[in-house]
Amino acid sequence: MVNQEQLNKIAAGNGFIAALDQSGGSTPKALRLYGIEESTYSSEDEMFDLVHQMRSRIVTSPAFSGERIIGAILFEMTMDREIGGKGSAAYLWQDKGVVPFLKVDKGLADDADGVQLMKPMPGLDELLERAKGKGVFGTKMRSVIKLGNAAGVGAVVGQQFEVGRQILGHGLVPIIEPEIDIKSPEKAQAEGLLKDGILAALADIAEGQQVMLKLTLPEADGFYTELVEHPKVLKVVALSGGYTRDEANARLARNPGVVASFSRALTEGLTAQQTDDEFNAMLDGSIQSIYEASIA
Repeated sequence: MVNQEQLNKIAAGNGFIAALDQSGGSTPKALRLYGIEESTYSSEDEMFDLVHQMRSRIVTSPAFSGERIIGAILFEMTMDREIGGKGSAAYLWQDKGVVPFLKVDKGLADDADGVQLMKPMPGLDELLERAKGKGVFGTKMRSVIKLGNAAGVGAVVGQQFEVGRQILGHGLVPIIEPEIDIKSPEKAQAEGLLKDGILAALADIAEGQQVMLKLTLPEADGFYTELVEHPKVLKVVALSGGYTRDEANARLARNPGVVASFSRALTEGLTAQQTDDEFNAMLDGSIQSIYEASIA
């Protein structure tokens, strides 16, 4: 069964979802933006130690709490580590009042039909059970749409919802993330195909079950309102997708009912070299600006 208290926090809580789920491929860039060059570590283990230190510094900051942040998405390795002397998911919920989610996809397959589907996820059932045991509420998985190709968009939606139903079967709430590339020359066309595909797929979700959607901020303001109001959608969240924090916040504020789930835009301006006071002040300002755009 889904944790009802956590469900209520996501459904009714004011705030946004922090995306702290950079994986192996995106970690070097995240560390570089944080002021740690690749020359300072010599193995993948050292790299993941450093990124865990960064995530722990963010999560344990007094600026990071359930007052403005309703959820946080974790990378599997973060879930398996500790923050503040307890499992990361337990720390988030028990100490911060933030609902924990887990990134479960294994990365993207090669381009086909203008999209990148998710790679196969062997062992997903076992991972979901392990996550459930650690107090995780839901999951996140990402595909990418680059063109307004009906076959490609249909394949993305089909795969996302097929795996989504598997996740629902474990009593977890899936965040379905069919990202549309903000540089796509057919972005608006892709958005139309995607919305139609999602609405059709929601019809196959069992009564009483809900999914979450993580979508690229649309070209037309309020374009996803139909999804925001859909009874089988717990929450619609937006990715920053490469927009600066200011641009992402501005677009978000023009889409009522959609809240942020930003990764790079959340950590923009944070560095390992900052004092704790400087770091906390920068993070507090970032969180406040994203929070205000999310509740606009």
